[in-house]
Amino acid sequence: MKSRKFKSVIFVRGKSYADDEAFSNLHKNDIIKWIEQETGLAYGRQFQLEKEEKGRLFFKECIDGAAVSPSGSIEIEFDQEGKLTFFSVHGQFPSKEKVKEETNSLSLEMVEHMAKEQLKLIEFPSFKQKRLFPVYAVEEIYVMNDQTSTIPFELIVDIKSLLKIDQIIQWDTPLNKPFDRKEINLIEDVTAEQAFSYEPSPESFPITKVEQEKCVMAVRDFLRQEFPNDTGKWILKTLHRENGFIHATLRATNQDIRVFQRKLLVMIDAQSIQVLNYMDNKLMWEFLDQFLPPEKVTIDIEEAYEKIKELYELTPIYVYDFKQKQYVLCGKLDCQYGVNAGNGDVITLDDL
Repeated sequence: MKSRKFKSVIFVRGKSYADDEAFSNLHKNDIIKWIEQETGLAYGRQFQLEKEEKGRLFFKECIDGAAVSPSGSIEIEFDQEGKLTFFSVHGQFPSKEKVKEETNSLSLEMVEHMAKEQLKLIEFPSFKQKRLFPVYAVEEIYVMNDQTSTIPFELIVDIKSLLKIDQIIQWDTPLNKPFDRKEINLIEDVTAEQAFSYEPSPESFPITKVEQEKCVMAVRDFLRQEFPNDTGKWILKTLHRENGFIHATLRATNQDIRVFQRKLLVMIDAQSIQVLNYMDNKLMWEFLDQFLPPEKVTIDIEEAYEKIKELYELTPIYVYDFKQKQYVLCGKLDCQYGVNAGNGDVITLDDL
């Protein structure tokens, strides 16, 4: 509200009610200039064109042309008359103060010692064939410019209020009372008065040290009730504010080799710091248990690495480092291919 910058404009079913035919005769460069005016962002430095289709342009967030993680996007659509039908801006688009500017100095040869370490045996599900496939695949990782420090790959959407915890939750005795799920509304109700008076969103406030300690205790008590025999089996990864609640993300400490990892999302009341509800991806696991088992592994990791090592990629990318609280330049070590451990064939991971 304060900046008067639009985050999204949506016309239902693509029918535009825009006053003019803003994009009827405009060249792509003119549309980019329009986006720069609307967002205050600079093309080439903070966003770049990713995909161009008829009546649609899709841009990805960047920092001086390099990719960013977590990544943002800008999308614009217009009808045959050139009227705006859709516009959205999603992402952090950090200021210069949040970016540690560096020159890329990494090469694949420099990080070769890490390449083999990142090759893992993983079970991929084929939903078409209803079976699991054992595949040697690269677990992507971000390598910092010093060639020794790394940042693990994590699917993080928003870093504004995200707090890293990384604490294994343990207890001596379970809580012998059932956990009572509370029905909650995940759509935040904001009045016009709150918006136009510039009342700060609850998500804009950092999670305090006291709140953090209370959340850890609340999560521990929840696990003692709902998973009483799981002491030491869950790690509290992060806390963040969302839709008026505090969300706690947990992962199992001992993950097996499936590509989908076991995790919990626990929703905590931001005032009382009591767990209200949770989401568990156990159903996905139980669904995969119905698949045909994977083939027998016939090649070892040494053979797999020799087959795939020339297909590794190292891509410059700015990654948010929670320790430095800045975006730092890294090399994303990854590979689009894997090796079928059952027959030794090199395959593209997109085919699975």
